[in-house]
Amino acid sequence: MAAGLFEGQYVWHPAADDRVLASVCVDVRAGRYLSSRDALAETRGDFALRAHRSLVLASEAADSDLVERWLTEEPGPEAALMWARVAVLRALRAADARDPRTEALERIALAACERATTGDPGDPTPWVTKLAMARLHRLRDQAPRGLLTAPPGPWRLFAHVLSLDPWHREAHHRFLACFFPRYGGSVTGAWDVAAFLGQRAPVDSPLRLLPLVALVECYDPTQLLADRVWEQPQWCSTALEIHQSWLPVVAGYPFTPVLDLAYLAHALVMARCEAQARLVFTAMGPYASRMPWSVFGDPAEQLSRARRACGLPVPAA
Repeated sequence: MAAGLFEGQYVWHPAADDRVLASVCVDVRAGRYLSSRDALAETRGDFALRAHRSLVLASEAADSDLVERWLTEEPGPEAALMWARVAVLRALRAADARDPRTEALERIALAACERATTGDPGDPTPWVTKLAMARLHRLRDQAPRGLLTAPPGPWRLFAHVLSLDPWHREAHHRFLACFFPRYGGSVTGAWDVAAFLGQRAPVDSPLRLLPLVALVECYDPTQLLADRVWEQPQWCSTALEIHQSWLPVVAGYPFTPVLDLAYLAHALVMARCEAQARLVFTAMGPYASRMPWSVFGDPAEQLSRARRACGLPVPAA
């Protein structure tokens, strides 16, 4: 689904141009879950869409009792999945805020994930949801051969997800996050894992972006010439290769992959490849994500600055 033309304002909602999802989000905010059930049920054969929709809906439902009511009134795989999504989101938020309720919320989240995985063992989404919690538990499985730093992590849980869907986008991002410095990992470990995973992926896969994600995550503004890193040949060539191999297939996606496009656009702008970045921004249309721009300042200001560098319009002041 091609993104619409930029009409003067950014659209920050994570539903982007998934109009079904955007409509369902309105129902969730109003305390209604039937449309959520239907929107998720139609994704049972599309794991990428199922992950996207369930994650966005969880962010809308996490501050209410909607999923608990849904699970009680109409239990099923969609209700169980949404309970797992919401419970994990609550546990992660509590852990990041050092909330004293974190341990109790983690137990609830793990029980919710167990129910969802048991109810539909062929669906990778509940397992990916469980993988999101791995950064809290510091699982230390031995890394496979092929990694220079051999960082331990939740490799067995990740391998199980890949047995269900070998190129699951969210699973790769959740797994990579376990090696970020802010979660107890290291810069070298994050780069090593990102390179390992990215090189394994098909050339037209958004997973090729993983090294660029790690580069943003490990950005240190105190280092000399920190903003010039993207101009180095290895990072510039990575961005250009993704632009050449992945961007052409985006038009066939069921929704605009805004976050992935944002990482690519950012890398190209930082590498001074404005002509290529302009095409990426065009594919994004009006849709915007706070990452990766928020790492470098106010996301709207950083996004506008990048668009100006490419000769594109920005919202009026």
